[in-house]
Amino acid sequence: MTLDQFHAIKLWHTHHCDHPLEKNLWELVLTLWVSGWVGLAAATVLEMPWAQITCLTLLFLPQAYVAWRTRMHRAGRLRCDWIVALR
Repeated sequence: MTLDQFHAIKLWHTHHCDHPLEKNLWELVLTLWVSGWVGLAAATVLEMPWAQITCLTLLFLPQAYVAWRTRMHRAGRLRCDWIVALR
């Protein structure tokens, strides 16, 4: 994801305060993503391979979350209004 896409999603959540669960889920995804970046350096210094793999996995969490939400939205199982903000 690009910084513009991150910013577009943040703006959508800021302007649509009536979706607190959506906002909290996105903030959780971002928190785990940042934890992956910070934890990867620490796991590398401490030579912890399992932690390195976990942190590397977290680095792809925002893309995976957006892809999952897009797939669920297109299948009609979950309504996701902020998808249009990414275009």
